[in-house]
Amino acid sequence: MRSIWRTLDRNTVSGIAAVCLAVGVIGVSYGTTAVAGGFPAWLPVLLGTVVLAGGAEFLFIGIVAAGGNPIAATLAGLLVNARHLPYGLSVPDVVGTGWRRLIGVHVMNDEAVAMALAESAPDRRRAVYWACGLGVLLAWPGGAALGALIGTVVPDTSVFGLDAVFPAVLLALVVPALRDRTTFGAVCVGTAVAVVSAPFLPAGLPVLLALSGVLVAAIGLGRTTAPDSPSSDSPNDERADNQADSPNNDPCDCGARESR
Repeated sequence: MRSIWRTLDRNTVSGIAAVCLAVGVIGVSYGTTAVAGGFPAWLPVLLGTVVLAGGAEFLFIGIVAAGGNPIAATLAGLLVNARHLPYGLSVPDVVGTGWRRLIGVHVMNDEAVAMALAESAPDRRRAVYWACGLGVLLAWPGGAALGALIGTVVPDTSVFGLDAVFPAVLLALVVPALRDRTTFGAVCVGTAVAVVSAPFLPAGLPVLLALSGVLVAAIGLGRTTAPDSPSSDSPNDERADNQADSPNNDPCDCGARESR
């Protein structure tokens, strides 16, 4: 942990602190929502620690509170958490090895991955990932615990607009990456798919369908890195043909010049 903080500068630490603060605020909303839905105060804290995935937990609480089957709610949460598959593929070098990998995979979340991908140096990427991941591990269940305690006083924190903080922070992290043309195209496709499908599909599925933008990015990167096929009409081939046809390369002509 000491080496992680030595790698990070003050601005990066401030950014991680802001992200954790926003996560904690949303955790308060999550805890109050769970208590208002009739769940015991310990449940959002336990889910926040073991699952550590805000969208899946909100979906689980919402489905069960609406009278849905807990098994169906669990499957829906697993479906939403399928977004962690591309996360793992995008940051395989930061989660560590051995027992560290178990912890690294557990603290994998939207914020940690987004902040890690914003760094170019491998050591800084690893440090940012772990600092943000462990920070969220503390902030999310901590906020849920606080929200569960004050849930009877403020039963609906959405009236304060707290639910807008979370996507706003993620948007601020993602915007710098949109300078890349391939990334921008993938985001546009994924956003369009999610917006069009949202009115017709259950909550969580539009987010998964938005991952179709990854295919666009993969195709774009494939075209960029594909090696150019050699052409018979290349300038090098033309120069070779001209040299072969020049009189100076004629063996007979060489022999004639020697005899002279």
